[in-house]
Amino acid sequence: MNATADRRTVRALLEAHGRTYAEEAGIRLRDTPQPLYRLLVLACLLSARIRASVAVATARSLAEAGLKDPRRMAAATWQQRVDALGAGGYRRYDERTATQLGEGAQLLLDRYGGDVRRMRAAADGDPARLRDILQEIPGLGPAGTDIFLREVQGVWPGIRPHLDDKALQGAARLGLPKRPATLAGLVGPEETPALAAALVRAALDGAVVEDVRRRAE
Repeated sequence: MNATADRRTVRALLEAHGRTYAEEAGIRLRDTPQPLYRLLVLACLLSARIRASVAVATARSLAEAGLKDPRRMAAATWQQRVDALGAGGYRRYDERTATQLGEGAQLLLDRYGGDVRRMRAAADGDPARLRDILQEIPGLGPAGTDIFLREVQGVWPGIRPHLDDKALQGAARLGLPKRPATLAGLVGPEETPALAAALVRAALDGAVVEDVRRRAE
């Protein structure tokens, strides 16, 4: 594709599929402790082999149960966490995840005062170190870390552009450039998280690719 065609494809992609997973979960993402913690929990939920729609619904369910910050998550009983997970449809992994959420919340309180921003500060601008620190959270492996970083780059501009292998797979399926900097240059900085989410949807669903191609014609 040439640059004009690339921009047309990206615009079609964003217009039809450019909603972040945080937005779907009802998280108004800001660089403040509570929304960042809710995003961290969402990334943990999305890490499992379960439909993204179920993980998003479960993140909403946890919030509705009042489990919006690490202190409340840690203070909840294991059964309360299981019940909130089940209410969101997260039943296959509910018992293990209930344990991981409790342990992760306590770790965040003990090491970082319950503030996800302190994890970034501890990395001191080193992206590899930040990945390692994030993966201290039980249940947040490499895939979950990428999910978190794709979404948080809108409020943590120092890590932008974060377009990981899964997003680049989506770009390849759409015939778009496969270099993160080139892809990010096709949108405004504030649109990078939405672009990343939309590219992941293209990587996971051939129907998204066909829809975007039709719209971009």
